[in-house]
Amino acid sequence: MTNRNEKELSLEQREELLGALKDRFEKNMHRHKGLEWAKVQAKLEDNPDKMWSLNEMEITGGEPDVVDHDDQKDEYIFYDCSAESPNGRRSVCYDREALESRKKNKPENNVMDMAAAMGIELLSEEQYRALQELENFDKKTSSWVRTPSDIRKLGGAIFCDFRYGHVFVYHNGADSYYAARGFRGSLRV
Repeated sequence: MTNRNEKELSLEQREELLGALKDRFEKNMHRHKGLEWAKVQAKLEDNPDKMWSLNEMEITGGEPDVVDHDDQKDEYIFYDCSAESPNGRRSVCYDREALESRKKNKPENNVMDMAAAMGIELLSEEQYRALQELENFDKKTSSWVRTPSDIRKLGGAIFCDFRYGHVFVYHNGADSYYAARGFRGSLRV
């Protein structure tokens, strides 16, 4: 497992991660039509800090995969592509303010701090909907998404899931947390 105090992977960890990412890339070509693994791998090898973040996504159950390429910035875009919300990132409230506002039964962590510590961005509602265009995710779970500031100022936060053939967007108090709700992230490399 990664030493979370050092944001650098050992050679063995890098090779293991690259193997898992390559395997997932090749098995899910519908997520990244027209992209070549060799170019993705070269970009990853030039960005060890991004590999560390991808490893954090991997070890928390996110199953990151390439979902797009930004031609202008020459960046590959990875999203968590696990069938359900990443298991290692569930039972968390939305942000630190929400966590600190809980008087009883506080969760261990919050989405925004976890994402920042991992070096990833929380998916927006738009990104979540784009992910669902590739295939259907969160059929049994739900995922917090980046909440607009006007909703957050009122104490709320939003989350999404896929039910009945549709993406649904809901709201909860930002301090709520559930065993079946986590979050999905993105990373640009």
